[in-house]
Amino acid sequence: LILFFYLQSEFEAELQSAGEKLVVVDFSATWCGPCKMIKPFFHSLCEKFADVVFIEIDVDDAQDVAAHCDVKCMPTFQFYKNGKKVQEFSGANKEKLEETIKHLV
Repeated sequence: LILFFYLQSEFEAELQSAGEKLVVVDFSATWCGPCKMIKPFFHSLCEKFADVVFIEIDVDDAQDVAAHCDVKCMPTFQFYKNGKKVQEFSGANKEKLEETIKHLV
């Protein structure tokens, strides 16, 4: 299951309700080539890591969320636990994405 949010308040509420679970957020845009390239892989990780919460944020549809999370380029992946950001990186790096999830889970 991949969640989509457009409002900062909904995004914050999901981070809090996830609690101890790892939350992986993909900040992307429809016009971003590398974002399109990694999206199927991001979706496949959702099936591989059932206890992880996966969220996609379209930076154009949810500008307030992207601004609040200080996203400067796409794709940017942010990782949260207990409502706090614990890791972040930018770029469509499949290996780094999966390794970061394995490390934090």
